[in-house]
Amino acid sequence: MPGPTPELASIFRQHGPAYRRTHALPLHQHRLMRAIEDCRTAALGGAVEWCDQCGHTRIVYRSCRNRHCPKCQGLARERWIRQRTAELLPVEYFHVVFTVPEPIARIAFYNKEAIYSILFRTVAATLLAIARDPKHLGATIGFFAVLHSWGQNLLLHPHLHCVVPGGGLAPDGTWKACRPGFFLPVRVLSRLFRRLFLEALAQAHADGQLRFYGELEPLRDSAVFAQYLEPLHKAEWVVYAKPPFGGPPQVIEYLGRYTHRVALSNQRLVALEGGQVTFRWKDYRHSQTQKVMTLSAQEFIRRFLLHALPPGFQRIRYYGLLAHCRRAANLQRCRQQLAAPMADLLPCPRDYRDFYAALTGRNLRLCPECGMGIMARIELLPPCPAWREVRMDSS
Repeated sequence: MPGPTPELASIFRQHGPAYRRTHALPLHQHRLMRAIEDCRTAALGGAVEWCDQCGHTRIVYRSCRNRHCPKCQGLARERWIRQRTAELLPVEYFHVVFTVPEPIARIAFYNKEAIYSILFRTVAATLLAIARDPKHLGATIGFFAVLHSWGQNLLLHPHLHCVVPGGGLAPDGTWKACRPGFFLPVRVLSRLFRRLFLEALAQAHADGQLRFYGELEPLRDSAVFAQYLEPLHKAEWVVYAKPPFGGPPQVIEYLGRYTHRVALSNQRLVALEGGQVTFRWKDYRHSQTQKVMTLSAQEFIRRFLLHALPPGFQRIRYYGLLAHCRRAANLQRCRQQLAAPMADLLPCPRDYRDFYAALTGRNLRLCPECGMGIMARIELLPPCPAWREVRMDSS
């Protein structure tokens, strides 16, 4: 009989202690693993709830709220979507993806913050510059970009997903729309992105911002580094535009899939047996064929931790007309030009139970036994770090 479908937390609980003993992890990765292991357990504390009708009691444990935890992104994603919904314009939207070549991904392995920052900065400069060019759109655009660092096989594959309205504000303040179904020439975007990225990368090396270890250690020498980058000046960098969205509803559907995604969701896990983790993945090189991959638990954890972001690093950023400092004023100007009414920000209830009820219609306060009583909190349970030791002893 096959065992129960595992969760990322159960993999970390069973094999995380051994992994931490044999690997010198940075503090943020150590905290990430502990947060996922402790999520919704006695280690984080919780509350005892009691039904005022039938007397049923239950314990509700706290969530870790770590941005890498697959169980803690649902409500965070929905809150973010509600905040962005009011900003959507009644125009066509485009989805543009920028990917760095594999030799750059190898450098990013030891330099995530530096490489990811360059990626954001050069992608933004590329889109804004080409859009402002009178030979193309001739307008200032606004967009947001979401960093994904993984491929379906969990290897390092840094790329940015950009969602862009199909138009912008011309120098005279009028709205200038893109041609229907066409945003900006992909080849032009790719060439400028390649040049700006390689220039920024060379400058980062000259400023001593990059670290190299193992087989990449020779790249500390500037001449060797320049030789390493030389083929990339001629290679075609992958920039592609997906088919445009049909309208704001399709944009919202997209946002729900991409913005708060983690490297691997629990739904993709198949089995945890004999120290091996099996998960589903989609092979994009072979017609997006659905496949199954099995890795040792140690290798699985290593691959997952490749995508732990540096502390405080923002993986969703806003540019141009949507930059935080002038977003409200710019959106008001855009709506005036498009003769579109101003949209109100949808309220997000502070209590997660109220927000969940607003989203799903399901009242978490109702008793799961009788379906009539209200579950009232009668006791708060403090965090219990000793639960970790009990868990480890029993595993």
